[in-house]
Amino acid sequence: MHLFINGLAATVGGGLTYLRNVIPHLSNRTELQTTIAINPQLAREFVDLPSISMLTVECPRGMVRRFWHEQRILPPMIRKCRGDILLSTGNIALRKSPVPQILLSRNALYTSDNFRRDLRCRGDHRLWAETCVKAQLAKRSIKCADCTIAPTQAFAEELCKWTGRNVISIHHGFDGERFFRDDDLPEDLRHKLDSHRDALRLLFVSHYNYYRNFETLLQALPQLNERLGGRRAVLFLTCRLQPGLRDDTYSTDHARRLIQRLGVCNQIVELGTVPYHLLHHVYRSCDVYVTPAYAESFAHPLVEAMASGVPVVASDIRVHREICGAAAIYFHPFSHRELASRLADLADSDEDQRQLAGSGRKRSLDFSWEGSPNGSCQTICPVTQQYPKLLVIAVSVAQGRGCRCTSCNLHLVESWIPAPRFGC
Repeated sequence: MHLFINGLAATVGGGLTYLRNVIPHLSNRTELQTTIAINPQLAREFVDLPSISMLTVECPRGMVRRFWHEQRILPPMIRKCRGDILLSTGNIALRKSPVPQILLSRNALYTSDNFRRDLRCRGDHRLWAETCVKAQLAKRSIKCADCTIAPTQAFAEELCKWTGRNVISIHHGFDGERFFRDDDLPEDLRHKLDSHRDALRLLFVSHYNYYRNFETLLQALPQLNERLGGRRAVLFLTCRLQPGLRDDTYSTDHARRLIQRLGVCNQIVELGTVPYHLLHHVYRSCDVYVTPAYAESFAHPLVEAMASGVPVVASDIRVHREICGAAAIYFHPFSHRELASRLADLADSDEDQRQLAGSGRKRSLDFSWEGSPNGSCQTICPVTQQYPKLLVIAVSVAQGRGCRCTSCNLHLVESWIPAPRFGC
């Protein structure tokens, strides 16, 4: 079986993390040959992997231009390497795929009313219009693909309502052995992490964007300081918020002005982008992981934080509850007062911290590759009786266990037995 993966959209965030977890495991599948179309920067992370072929492709910036570029160059590439099945990992399907196509849809912004409302409030009409265009491409892609996979049940249900199509939910997985490998920490990064040992060290792992809701987290800091008494809270960020900086497509100006107005400049440590293989040091150097995001489809950092034994405080959205369950404390995503209260209560209770750390480690094991059924669903799910090769590969490449069925790791939002269609 020859699997062709379109990984060209993986440039930041969850797309990168997905490929970093899945590629090493695909190389261990001796019965599977994998070809990956990937950007040159990411390809450097994977060298000499058995059964893996890398096709480095320079893509134009911008989703619409990348879309047309992929539609033109990918079909002949798939035919040339004699691929049997296509996995598109970037929300957008190949319109005329020469082989059956699995689409990984993982961008929650296209269905988020909160995000569109946020853009209007910020006056970012360009990004609002761009998001609407991208959403239509993503919606059309779900209708083009032979099989669509979402990384959580909550997001799969949103996609079903949005498109009228059935969507499979398979949780992403987590490669703990690879994540916690021992790599030396650069001295400048170690110094930043060690310089606030007496403070309550909060961590938020994300590049800057609007839907991660940095403002709620920033507004919570002054009230948290009041609750902590003489102790100080320090927030570590894996991005930079200098005035005038645009991180990806988002302007940091509003966040920087808010920091100055709140007077919390000395409570924020901007680590900048931390290489993935060093992130475990950052998690373990902090006391609490916090995320105020109002839109997510999975959220890899939650699993990484739980596996690191760091207590989690997360915004109360369905995806976060699905990922963490009882291994987190929740707050309303737009209430900085409630966030400050949850953090202060947790800081005052060593027992709660130990309990959350322990339950988080246990919960993170549910996302491990270990014990994955490796295709037992072929004889369980009625879907695979119709398309056995297609769904077995879907189970293999979609990360981790994510299992909702008794004996397999597929959850069907509804019975899914479509008519075959290669392209649209």
